[in-house]
Amino acid sequence: MATGPLTQITDLVVPEIFTPYVQQLTEEKSRLIQSGATTVNPILSNFLSGGGLTVDVPSFKDLDNEEENIPTDDPADSIIASYQGGTPTDANRKDSVPKKTGTSTEIAVRISRNQSWSAADLAADLAGADPMGSIASRVAKYWALRFQAIFVATTNGIIKANVAANGGDFQNDVSGAAFADGVTNFSAEAFIDAAATMGDSSDDLSLMMTHSVVMARMKKNNLIDYIPDSEGRVMIPTFLGHEVIVDDGMPATGGVFDTWIFGAGAFQIALGLPKVPTETYRYPQAGNGGGQEVLFTRREFCVHPVGHAFVGTTSKGGPSNGTGANQLNNANSWSRVYPERKQIPFARLVTREF
Repeated sequence: MATGPLTQITDLVVPEIFTPYVQQLTEEKSRLIQSGATTVNPILSNFLSGGGLTVDVPSFKDLDNEEENIPTDDPADSIIASYQGGTPTDANRKDSVPKKTGTSTEIAVRISRNQSWSAADLAADLAGADPMGSIASRVAKYWALRFQAIFVATTNGIIKANVAANGGDFQNDVSGAAFADGVTNFSAEAFIDAAATMGDSSDDLSLMMTHSVVMARMKKNNLIDYIPDSEGRVMIPTFLGHEVIVDDGMPATGGVFDTWIFGAGAFQIALGLPKVPTETYRYPQAGNGGGQEVLFTRREFCVHPVGHAFVGTTSKGGPSNGTGANQLNNANSWSRVYPERKQIPFARLVTREF
């Protein structure tokens, strides 16, 4: 019985269509991006479209909280007296001396990643009504999760740097040496104290990220409210007005858990594409001649914590998520360049839940 030609992944995936669709879906599926804790920075986007491993991100420091001037109407107190034949002295002149603002140089790093899947892994998608869209959805979900893993590793790195260089002024640690219910576990009081490390800027914090164990504690204590998203389709969990993201990739060791609190734009990001972001290939010799098809996808990221510089020495592929030297989750990879703690829209709460 004659049959038609076999449909292959190489027939289904059109890179020019598939790549931008995956990129769009990745952004839509990432709650970190949708929440506003991360903001796309055009400087970083331009950097990823070009070359280099790191890029300088200049920024202006806040104006100093100096005493303001009180005006005077006495021309003898001003330089204008010299134009009128007067002789004002340095002692009595009241000329306003303009102040200047300083700058800081943050440093962001390119993170290059790739992954591939064989046809066997995608076989279930081949029967779909829109097979390319179905495959794209799975790939986008994967990259959204990997973006979140990069985010967690980077945040861990700046926390370690903060403890080493700044005395841990980001954090409130109530974990203690042993579990004590109502003392070491999550509470509104502990959360507020963590946010208070931001001083009078604590109201700038709008998002929290926590482990499912901590989230369970919050639910048991009736601390969670739910609000609909902009389209009314999804109920978003919130705590004291802060959107809650649950991720079991959060630091958790021996019953001790991290909860992170962010302000809008706490991280500047870019999601870039390498020279060949999507590629399919058929290996006719594989499987003793049975053949195999592979889908390759490649992505580039910048996940940059505001007020920091990446100071590690990385390979051309960029740093990994690991804890080793020059990797994202390492204290020596990061340096805080903003002088004031309140300029960093981030706080850390450490609790012991059992």
